[in-house]
Amino acid sequence: MERHIQILLNRLSFASITIATLTLLTLFLQTPQTCITLPHLRGPHAHGPHPKSTCDYSHRPRTTLSKKNHRLWSTNKWLKTVQSFSSLFLALKSLSHLNNHSRVLCVSAGAGHEVRALTQIGVKDVTGVELVDSPPLVSRADPHNLPFFDGVFDLGFSAHLDQALFPLRFAAEMERTVRAGGVCVVAVEECGGDGVREVAGLFRKSRFVNAQNVSLVDSKMTTIILRVTAPT
Repeated sequence: MERHIQILLNRLSFASITIATLTLLTLFLQTPQTCITLPHLRGPHAHGPHPKSTCDYSHRPRTTLSKKNHRLWSTNKWLKTVQSFSSLFLALKSLSHLNNHSRVLCVSAGAGHEVRALTQIGVKDVTGVELVDSPPLVSRADPHNLPFFDGVFDLGFSAHLDQALFPLRFAAEMERTVRAGGVCVVAVEECGGDGVREVAGLFRKSRFVNAQNVSLVDSKMTTIILRVTAPT
């Protein structure tokens, strides 16, 4: 008799545990019937599809990459920056350092202003790289360890050599990826003869061609052109 009672108690205990578990799961998954209405939003964050209560689970739309880029590329700042780079590249065209069939590498290309500028003036083969990608204009790559074969580009460009962590390595990688006879072009903070010689000295397999002070994106800069003379 005692054995039957023990079995019955065990069954009752198991049934109680099962019912309690199911009850907790139901309460956890069920949407609460009592909702808290959020206070009216005011100020600069009042715009947009904000939830109106704790029961509002409506999907908030996400901005697609194409819409995000369209919005960025339509700003006055973007257009002005691209135009500034376009003027610089048109000058390189006039000097016969660049043409529409040149294979161009833009190193530390940021959001891709220079890539956009090159394509807008007719250059068809442009590659932009940066530590953080900005598709579709810029791919992710380490400027100090470029993922390209030797001598595959006709022109290498960067406006951020003076911000490189290892300038000598940065310059060597640019130089390595440009073919013999091609050019490396860098834009640095405006400098005189000593500064130009210091920058040119980083490119150990190239010869100095020209340097010119320019205005680039409302900043006084010096563009330095070097021709690669030896295969890397």
